[in-house]
Amino acid sequence: MRPVIILFARAPIVGQVKTRLIPALGPEGAAMLHVRLVRHALHHLEPYGDLELHTDIRTEAWPEFRGPRVVQAEGDLGYKMFRALEQRGHALLVGSDAPAIPEMHLKSLLDSPSEVTLGPADDGGFYAIATRRTHPRMFDHIEWSSGHELKQTLAACHAAGLTTAITHSWFDVDVPQDLERLRKLGIQ
Repeated sequence: MRPVIILFARAPIVGQVKTRLIPALGPEGAAMLHVRLVRHALHHLEPYGDLELHTDIRTEAWPEFRGPRVVQAEGDLGYKMFRALEQRGHALLVGSDAPAIPEMHLKSLLDSPSEVTLGPADDGGFYAIATRRTHPRMFDHIEWSSGHELKQTLAACHAAGLTTAITHSWFDVDVPQDLERLRKLGIQ
């Protein structure tokens, strides 16, 4: 049975996405980059499982994607992720700002026997989470956008009785310094 691959993305509203990149790209440029990142991720992740696009609001963006579209639950990021993953069995949730995740990284996440496997991001968070089992408290007390998300999520999962693993690190595109690395991948 193929795993469920969930891509989390925000609707590409100018001035409301990739806001930390606006000083370098402008509001329209940041929104256009977001559109390209999501489009690339949809194409890149498709071979690995049954792909779903989960957005913060209903959007017609990315009309080429014909798979299931889901509006994320209301609440903080942890609650949104838990609701997307709960009762899914084998699933992988990926953030849309982690470009061109290497195949080795994706396979490591998907092949892990742990109940929760995290792909650490270079900034202290994580770019992906694979689950085989979830728990309502797996994202308790996480300070989102703090640089401590990985460590805090591991602690919350352990407190909830879930087995965990960490796999290969990768980067996400959040700040202007990340743009050069993105350029080297040929995405921007």
